[in-house]
Amino acid sequence: MSIRTILRYPDKRLRVKAEPVTTVTDEVRALCEDMAETMYAAPGVGLAAPQIGVSLKVFVIDVASGTDDPSELHYFINPEIIHREGETVWEEGCLSFPGIHEEIERAERVTVRATGLDGKVFELKAEGLLAIAVQHEYDHLDGTLMVDRVSLLKRRMIDRDMKKRALQDARP
Repeated sequence: MSIRTILRYPDKRLRVKAEPVTTVTDEVRALCEDMAETMYAAPGVGLAAPQIGVSLKVFVIDVASGTDDPSELHYFINPEIIHREGETVWEEGCLSFPGIHEEIERAERVTVRATGLDGKVFELKAEGLLAIAVQHEYDHLDGTLMVDRVSLLKRRMIDRDMKKRALQDARP
């Protein structure tokens, strides 16, 4: 397992639509393990493969709230949200937008169908933070970013802030 570099906005690779995984191989399982390790190191509650420059429909989520809580790590390969219900607004952050938090409108509850590391299809009904994280990471697979779900004014402010940070990070 290794920690991968997380791409930051405005990196154009974050906008690439991910491709389906054809077979759950040892390579795909290793990618998932790397993603989990990267997510924990960041730290975050979710990470999609496009955020580390891998254009595959894969994401990982663990919404356990603290180090004393048992892990709730979920691996989602080729996920599909098959049901959405209700509406809620949640303050979201994103590992590709460090330091940025915005209120985003999402479905309150979702059902997601995906393949696990064992290659078997499963369905998961989610609510609360897990439902929010599923929708957030699912967006990444389509090249949709948190900034796409805020007002034009906020989008411009975030865009300017993140581009400024990218320039500062690029300086020696």
